[in-house]
Amino acid sequence: MARKELAKAYEPWDVEEKWESHWEAEKTFTPDPDGPGDPYSIVIPPPNVTGVLHMGHALNLTLQDILCRFNRQQGRNVLWVPGTDHAGIATQNVVERQLKAEGLTRDDLGRDKFIERVWEWKKEKGDHILSQIRRMGASVDWTRECFTFDEQRAKAVREVFVALYEQGLIYKGDYIINWCNRCHTALADDEVEHENKPGHLHHIKYSLADGSGDLIIATTRPETMLGDTAIAVNPDDDRFNHLIGKTAILPLVGRELPIIGDSYVDVEFGTGCLKVTPAHDMNDWEIGRRHNLEVLSVLDEQGMINDNAPEKYRGMTVQAARAAVMADLEAEGRVVEVVEHDHSVGVCYRCKSVIEPHVSTQWFVSMKPLAEKARAAVPDKTQIFPEHWTKTYYQWLDEIRDWCISRQIWWGHRIPAWTCEECGELIVAKEDPTVCPKCGSSRLVQDEDVLDTWFSSALWPFSTMGWPDDTKELAKYYPTSCLVTGFDILFFWVARMMMMGLQFMGEVPFHHVYIHALVRDEQGKKMSKSTGNVIDPLDMIGKYGADALRFTLTSFAAMGRDIKLSEQRIEGYKHFMNKVWNATRFAMMNLPDVIPDADVHEASDLADRWILHRLEEVKETVASATNDYRFNEIAQTLYKFIWSEFCDWYLEMIKPALYGEDERAKEATQRVLWTVLSETMILLHPVTPFITQEIWNVLPRPAGDDRSEDIATLPFPDKRPDCRDERAVAEMELFMGVVSGTRNIRTELLIEPARKLDLLVKTVSDADKAVLNANLDLIKSLARIENLTIGPDVKGPKASGAAVVQGNELFVPLEGVVDFDAELARLDKNLAKLEKTMKGVSGKLKNPGFVNNAPAEVVEGEKTKLAEMEEEKTKLTQLKARLESVMG
Repeated sequence: MARKELAKAYEPWDVEEKWESHWEAEKTFTPDPDGPGDPYSIVIPPPNVTGVLHMGHALNLTLQDILCRFNRQQGRNVLWVPGTDHAGIATQNVVERQLKAEGLTRDDLGRDKFIERVWEWKKEKGDHILSQIRRMGASVDWTRECFTFDEQRAKAVREVFVALYEQGLIYKGDYIINWCNRCHTALADDEVEHENKPGHLHHIKYSLADGSGDLIIATTRPETMLGDTAIAVNPDDDRFNHLIGKTAILPLVGRELPIIGDSYVDVEFGTGCLKVTPAHDMNDWEIGRRHNLEVLSVLDEQGMINDNAPEKYRGMTVQAARAAVMADLEAEGRVVEVVEHDHSVGVCYRCKSVIEPHVSTQWFVSMKPLAEKARAAVPDKTQIFPEHWTKTYYQWLDEIRDWCISRQIWWGHRIPAWTCEECGELIVAKEDPTVCPKCGSSRLVQDEDVLDTWFSSALWPFSTMGWPDDTKELAKYYPTSCLVTGFDILFFWVARMMMMGLQFMGEVPFHHVYIHALVRDEQGKKMSKSTGNVIDPLDMIGKYGADALRFTLTSFAAMGRDIKLSEQRIEGYKHFMNKVWNATRFAMMNLPDVIPDADVHEASDLADRWILHRLEEVKETVASATNDYRFNEIAQTLYKFIWSEFCDWYLEMIKPALYGEDERAKEATQRVLWTVLSETMILLHPVTPFITQEIWNVLPRPAGDDRSEDIATLPFPDKRPDCRDERAVAEMELFMGVVSGTRNIRTELLIEPARKLDLLVKTVSDADKAVLNANLDLIKSLARIENLTIGPDVKGPKASGAAVVQGNELFVPLEGVVDFDAELARLDKNLAKLEKTMKGVSGKLKNPGFVNNAPAEVVEGEKTKLAEMEEEKTKLTQLKARLESVMG
């Protein structure tokens, strides 16, 4: 059989497609629940079917994949479940936009036809995100792919809804909710994003009903005064507490408003008097409940003024009504003042429209009983990393309100509740009822609303395992081991999964929650299309390969620290992939078809002893860093080991043995080379699966090595305690110090790289002398030395470049090597030219006319230029001083 070879250059695209298809076809990542190994499981945070891969997804997938591939190496039985979320509002919006382009609405189609249309879209476009996940190399079990709206998940949703209803934890009632006029649906509190926006604080005069005076009310929303049903003051506020029990007249309407005392009122805000509109403010709603106030809504579901307001305002938008109300108040002399005031405005997390508090009949989950269990489980049963997110988790649970779970859309899990048209009986059932259990009528009408998308995704850790059926997956893999997710869905998803897992499985859904940071641009700004700073992961994979992107993200994934990403960094790690590839090609050219049967424990050469010791340290660091979620340390450890130690030092040091005539020494080195290279590929594999698989597939093997050609199935390399060799480390540090010290002298004094030098080393001990003499030829080769003298009595000539390594003095004679006078003259000339240029730039920056009138980027450019020249001047001055010191 012809020997397999690596291509001359690493072209990731063909490699990635080949191995991605291989792993899926071979079901490499499909575990057997009855198979050996302790369970390790992860459920993928299901991306929306409307979504496309962004850099946050790329980071999330990379970190999950590292954990899964590493735990397979540890012999664990690993399940990583993929899937997507039906994304009720977002998906319906996509299809409705398609219909609009055709001149249609969902009402033109009707509910059933519209749902059919959405399923058609899902079949055609909804799996696009999954193909992108494949391109990242995610080692998920594609045979267990789930969808939050598929048949099994629908079964789980009904089971949970009915159970919670029967337990009294789901109820239907009138309540104030967040309403999106654009999406025409209710939103949960945590689906509302808050933006700080400029506005105004309107000070309006309300007259007391008994004619004894006026109250000044400050409000940001004067149009809602049409729905006022009280005025509140703080009972501890001596300015106003004597008015409690009196009434005031509502301007423009004439309604009499009771003045009530409530400690919610902030005496420092506005005037200290609060208009209470229970139908249009969450806090006013609570005040209204405490004081049994009338709830009067003056806005309809389209965001228009309704019939509960005076006739002249009906049919107006919020903005039009605000202008009209203020104009009428001004005409009556009731506007005291209007001041600018920035305030927080709630917007829909999907369409960014301003949210209106709205009183409506909705379905709710009573959250406090569930929240108490979820709070108590952290950190005893579930740990959150980084730990500081635990406080945020607690805070949200402590302040939790009942969860509005009904949505006024068509795409989603329809609420399993029916009303009998004959007797009004409400029926909640797992299976569609055919007759009313109370009166026997078949005239049953199902609730029009669907469930909040987060309701189905809250069941994800156990519904993906086949619950409510009693499955092997559920018995083996629940609770899951770790959840990797972003902080932005700590409340939307993580806390709710905790509640549902504890309620229905009697156990937490995951033991660890790892909250990864944001991926920002290189200036630390959040990526967004509007600012044009988005880095598309698919573009980066197309340019540099998936492994380069994955390694970049891992390198900067320090716990709790946002990632500042640039394309240049990804390109830099593509160079690292090339380095790995080229190092392997060099090794392949110097390895036989069958690796020699030599015992690496018996290695005697310094380079072999040292690299084997370092390999053991790297194994230990990679394992501990992965277990502790120190992802950046995994990448940085492997990068330093492969590039700096294996490539730059070890491969150079072993060339004499590989090219020499001593066959025994050659075979021993070949065995060490193969061992280090092959085990390094296994260590690197969880971070960069494609290149390591391609390399592993062509590496020669020792006789009798029948390990799989699929690196994804191989175990983590065993420890070799006998290869720990601190003496080799100490000797190598001395060796490297001498070579690097000599190279530094050459660089500092601008001696051309090809020129051979003499080197004298004054040693401080016989042991150091012995180490250097034992490696004399290597030092000469790597440092490009002609003559090397080593000993305790060595003296350097006057004109020498010098350095000190562990107390040993290095001298490089410079007589005849450097023309000191010519070099000093050149430096003086360059310094004079540089100082002249610096003076001109400095003069510009001191000129107010230039600084104030030139474009900002031009001024910044001149500042950068001056800083660079100052740095260059410092280097030239230091070099001049170095030459002068050498000359004595």
